[in-house]
Amino acid sequence: MSEIPDRVPTPCPSCSPDLETVHEVLTEGGGTLTVRCSECSHVHKIQPEREREVTLDVVVSQGGESFTANVTTPEDETVEVGDEFILETEEVLSTVRVTSVELDGQKRREEASVEDIETVWTREVDNVAVNVTVHPQDGSRDDSRSVTVHVPGDYEFEVGEVEQFGDDEFEIDAFVVRNDAAGYDRDRYEMEGDSVPAKDAKRIYAYDQQTSAWSAW
Repeated sequence: MSEIPDRVPTPCPSCSPDLETVHEVLTEGGGTLTVRCSECSHVHKIQPEREREVTLDVVVSQGGESFTANVTTPEDETVEVGDEFILETEEVLSTVRVTSVELDGQKRREEASVEDIETVWTREVDNVAVNVTVHPQDGSRDDSRSVTVHVPGDYEFEVGEVEQFGDDEFEIDAFVVRNDAAGYDRDRYEMEGDSVPAKDAKRIYAYDQQTSAWSAW
């Protein structure tokens, strides 16, 4: 429910029953407001207008699993891929990002009014798993391996920087951004100094810093 303002425009039954005048809000209770007309000081009660709301089904992808929750939002809102919002349920409190908007008939859109939406698909971005393709130092792509690192969503990866996660140590060579990430002018970045928060990274490419040759055995 919206916060009640200090002043509201409303007709005054004493001096202007057909026109709105500014009224001072005195008290709130029982679903009504007690107000005083700024023109004639007449005190009376009014029924405030309430913003209509819509309940949406939200599917959240979290750590390889998913669950469904519900959120309530004003009916005049729109939802767009890339939007982030805080989801609070009995099971979880986390920030999620919209990855897809589904309308009736399983139609997918980049953006839609909440009145037209059947399901909002999201993923958690507070803590994320990032896939890293690690190449041997000799550049042989045939012996590349894939590792997954778990980091906060705002953790920064930067091309040219060396990262260490447990037994893995690698230098970042490039990264690819997710389709739901906003503010990027291309998919792949590989210039030294290019950086990306983990929640925007689809995949990191790097070179192993431990050995010049290694095997999976």
